[in-house]
Amino acid sequence: MPTRQHASAKRKGERTREQVVVQAAALFNQLGYQGASMSDIMQATGLKKGGIYRHFESKQALMLAAFDYSVAELGERFRRALSGKRHAGERLHAVVDVYARLPVDPPVPGGCPVLNAAIESDDADPVLKARVQQVMRDWHAFLKRTLREGQQRAEISADVDVEHFTTLLIAALEGAVMLSKLLGTPSAMRRVAHELHEMIRGVER
Repeated sequence: MPTRQHASAKRKGERTREQVVVQAAALFNQLGYQGASMSDIMQATGLKKGGIYRHFESKQALMLAAFDYSVAELGERFRRALSGKRHAGERLHAVVDVYARLPVDPPVPGGCPVLNAAIESDDADPVLKARVQQVMRDWHAFLKRTLREGQQRAEISADVDVEHFTTLLIAALEGAVMLSKLLGTPSAMRRVAHELHEMIRGVER
């Protein structure tokens, strides 16, 4: 049976691991998963290399944990925004509103973690790329399901091409995040969000 001292040490170890993930997530999201060195991670966390590897078997393991944390933080924003909303159009508007905040208030410093990881992992890290691809597949599936259920409940026009609408919505939102970050102003996102709200209103019933 584990002693109280052992349990306390385990909790301390878990807290340290969580703290490292949070600090590394911000670092990776700002400097890049390949751009952030172990020295950068050591400086951000205050741990030596051995201390970091006590919790993570490799830098890649830390990268994936940090990415998962960043995605979970973004996901929590969507959960809060969607809570209590049942009408498909209302849920789509809430999605756009969450994205509209990202250029000025990202869930993790550095911008949208999914977009940042998608751009960087394209050629550099196939494991991270696969993780990003799965997030986007899940996101695509959620939006398509929202639209189809809305059509079944006569909340969304039956004429809407669900695949086309979903792809356009995601591409416009992610592109607006990229432009806003690149140009250093949220104006692109504001314009795109306005147009997407109008597009959604045009298919609501």
